[in-house]
Amino acid sequence: MLLFSNALIWVSLPLILTVIFLTLLGILGWRYWEKRKRYQPLKSLPSPPRHLLFGNIPQILEAVKKKQLFKLMFDWSQQYGSMYVYWADYPVLILSKPSAIESTIINGMRDGSLIRAHRISRAWNDMSGPILLGQTGSEWQWRRKVWNPEFTSSAISQYINVVQQACSQITAKIEDSDPSETIPVDPLFVELTMRVIACLVLGIPVDPKIPTSEGPPLDVQKVYEAMSVITYRLLRVATGEKLWMKYLPTPSSRDYWSARRYVEQFLVPRVDLALQLRDSQPIESVSLTPLFTESMLVKIATKEPRYTKETLIAEMIELLIAGTDTTAHTLSFTVGELALHPEVFQKAQTLVDQVWEKHGSISIESLKELTYLRAIVKETLRLYSVASGSSPLEAIKETVIEGITIPKGTKVSWSMLGAGRDAETYPQPEQFLPERWLEENKGSLSLPMIDFGSGAHRCLGEHLAMLEATVMLAQLLRHFNWELVNGRSSLEDLQQNLLIYPKDQMPLRFQSREVLPSLSK
Repeated sequence: MLLFSNALIWVSLPLILTVIFLTLLGILGWRYWEKRKRYQPLKSLPSPPRHLLFGNIPQILEAVKKKQLFKLMFDWSQQYGSMYVYWADYPVLILSKPSAIESTIINGMRDGSLIRAHRISRAWNDMSGPILLGQTGSEWQWRRKVWNPEFTSSAISQYINVVQQACSQITAKIEDSDPSETIPVDPLFVELTMRVIACLVLGIPVDPKIPTSEGPPLDVQKVYEAMSVITYRLLRVATGEKLWMKYLPTPSSRDYWSARRYVEQFLVPRVDLALQLRDSQPIESVSLTPLFTESMLVKIATKEPRYTKETLIAEMIELLIAGTDTTAHTLSFTVGELALHPEVFQKAQTLVDQVWEKHGSISIESLKELTYLRAIVKETLRLYSVASGSSPLEAIKETVIEGITIPKGTKVSWSMLGAGRDAETYPQPEQFLPERWLEENKGSLSLPMIDFGSGAHRCLGEHLAMLEATVMLAQLLRHFNWELVNGRSSLEDLQQNLLIYPKDQMPLRFQSREVLPSLSK
């Protein structure tokens, strides 16, 4: 009997394994044909060559590894047009026509057919905890509602002195340098923007010489290096890396955890104090400064009880990242383009001199007369949209984009570099023409400015970014002339963590305008 049972098992085992194999094969086959049928409408769109099993995943991963994902999206846009599809585990629709991008974001989010892609949301929320950029629906709404008042144009204008002080510190550093010295300006602009956002959000003095009692001092270089590690991992997760891979004993995982620990240790004391103030708990052995008690961190913690320690830390990380790289790299590209376009440089410098001599300084009132400088920044953003393609959407129901039926499950993203070079929208797209953004040159049609996003999800920091960029440019133009050491290669040799940046850090050589009094005297 025992021999018979053993024989039966040995006979049955291959049969069971065969049944399991055929069942799995049937499920995979059904899923394949179901996906093929569902995404059939997208077959009519151009698509780059892909692997039979892995689609375009190998090209995407290789581009991320080389920090060139933005360039791959742009190159494909140039090759396959303003609307194409690449294939991963799912199709990704890429748009590069500004009007199509804007209408897709606004209409899709409004009618509920598009939401933030689940993968990018998971990546954002995995940085340290749930954050505004990683939320949808009501979770997004209450967060956005509490932050909106802090970043309105009128609210940001109150920080003009903070921005002026931070810009003056950068200007003084340049003045104190040797005239023959080559200065990589991207790190200087990173210092500018990080000191400003840290002051506004965390209440840390812009002047590093002023001590702060609420927590560790701001070490710009160390915080920035940690943020770069965190954002590069975010990009990898957004393009396919699994969340659990951060727990593997690999160098990249160790770097990530080290960076995250450093940033959290920098933030925790201030977040704890903000929560103690919210809960009216006694605060011992710390003398709180007005700068801290009036910071956005304290205001938000007080206004919104749904914020916890974990989510406040995560939100502070998000704001440090979003408030630093974007404007810093934009400023680098701006001064680079100005160096290569002397006629634009001279026009801007003449305007700044006139405004400075009329008002004695740059103020909120005098900024109104610097529309040409804002046009220069907008033209730079058109050519070098530093946040290129970082916020994809996902169709949660069938929708139509540019006359094409987009099935449920399709991801929707864009090449902002491609959009900025759309000849139908921006005539002479390869030319640096700030005049196109001036009201008198727009005609009856307003040019789309989509680099800060569109609709209800438009970038919170738009007004702060324009204020920082305009004031910094005004100070530089007032006090210096400059030349681009590496020429156009500084504007062409780009890389990407989450955002794009100049690989060589945009080295310039400055010449002080001797007719002006020195800031350092």
